[in-house]
Amino acid sequence: MQRYKRIVDAFVARIRSGDLAPGTRLPTHRALAAGEGIAIVTATRVYAELDALGLVSREQGRGTFVRDLALPPGHGVDQDTVAADAVDLTFNYPSLPGQTETLRAALRDLATSGDLEGLLRYQPHRGRTRDREAVARHLRRRGLDADPERVLIVSGAQHGLATTLMATLNPGDVVAADALTYSGFRALAKQLHLELAPVATTSAGPDLDALERLCVARPVKAIYTMPTLHNPLGWVLPEATRHDLAALARRHDALLIEDASYAYLVENPPPPLAAIEPERTVYVSGLSKSVATGLRVGFVVAPPSVVAGVERAIRLTTWNTPALTTAIACRWLEDGTVDELEARKRDDARARQAIVRAEFAGLPYVGHGSSYFVWMPLPEDARADRLAATLARQRISVTTAEPFAVATPVPQALRLALSSTDLDTLRSTLRTVREVTLEDAYR
Repeated sequence: MQRYKRIVDAFVARIRSGDLAPGTRLPTHRALAAGEGIAIVTATRVYAELDALGLVSREQGRGTFVRDLALPPGHGVDQDTVAADAVDLTFNYPSLPGQTETLRAALRDLATSGDLEGLLRYQPHRGRTRDREAVARHLRRRGLDADPERVLIVSGAQHGLATTLMATLNPGDVVAADALTYSGFRALAKQLHLELAPVATTSAGPDLDALERLCVARPVKAIYTMPTLHNPLGWVLPEATRHDLAALARRHDALLIEDASYAYLVENPPPPLAAIEPERTVYVSGLSKSVATGLRVGFVVAPPSVVAGVERAIRLTTWNTPALTTAIACRWLEDGTVDELEARKRDDARARQAIVRAEFAGLPYVGHGSSYFVWMPLPEDARADRLAATLARQRISVTTAEPFAVATPVPQALRLALSSTDLDTLRSTLRTVREVTLEDAYR
């Protein structure tokens, strides 16, 4: 057996036995080489293999650390389930009292509408005309005057992002994205073999000077952005910054992909990028967060040059949005149900952020006053994966920065989703998070 293989196997045995605890910093490449009597290039190969096995994480400037094997890779977008008895601060699925009865009433109304036979058939790939018109009217209330001919109905915002990327980009294309960005977009880009180029951020949004330099240096084909309630950092870009971003995209002939999944939580936001620069912006949103996660209905508003490509991608992936859920969603768009639910969820999110302020007083965190998530940066020498593992043992599921990070090194931070438990449970859970964080990260 090759020498480096024996060293790898020894590390594997010690990590899996628990002899090397999660969060343990391994020797530097030079120290490992000296200790084992091997070349530095061989030491590098040892750590590369351990990384490929998912046993360690390598962080530029900080070293190589043992992963916690009790946590799924990324413990975010890659996580399939949360233990039934755990409090879920990983995913947001906000629901309000009475939503079940709202659905029951909608199903009764639909059953007597006389349109059931039509719902049993394939629908137009981008949605029926009357449904696209209902979406367009809804978007006008959000500040986007969208022509129904440019509206496409998709199976949730994630499907909207997927079909947009399939329609507009090719493997190897460079897409600019914030250094911390939505984990689902990051996973999509990887699946479609796109290169994500990180853009440095400020406390108020992306660093547009850094984005300008990136577009000069690299052939950036698209810019992915969340101007209204960024996930996970919670900013809302001012209108002037939106105009500057649109002008930058024009100068470099880059497509803007505007993700507005959480935009409904912001009252009276600035106009969407799609209203400022409609000819090069694809606007993507949906009803999963504002209404219900099980209602997989979303919408894309695309420039005329992109519509046919997105329609083709819908046909290739789902053929059309399920007719029954689309019919219910569009009824609710028309009768005011969606507007009512969005207003109530804004109030609910504000109440949850008030709990965050009370329980995290004195701790650094980043969030928006009406968002359903909060970002908690940790001290530089802390280990987010170790803290997540400690919380998991207390039946609290959280996400580290790893699934959101486009750039390296990955920051030590937690992202906490706030909407998937009742207020009393959220209060006591955040109190535990505070106590564990102070004990583990600030000792």
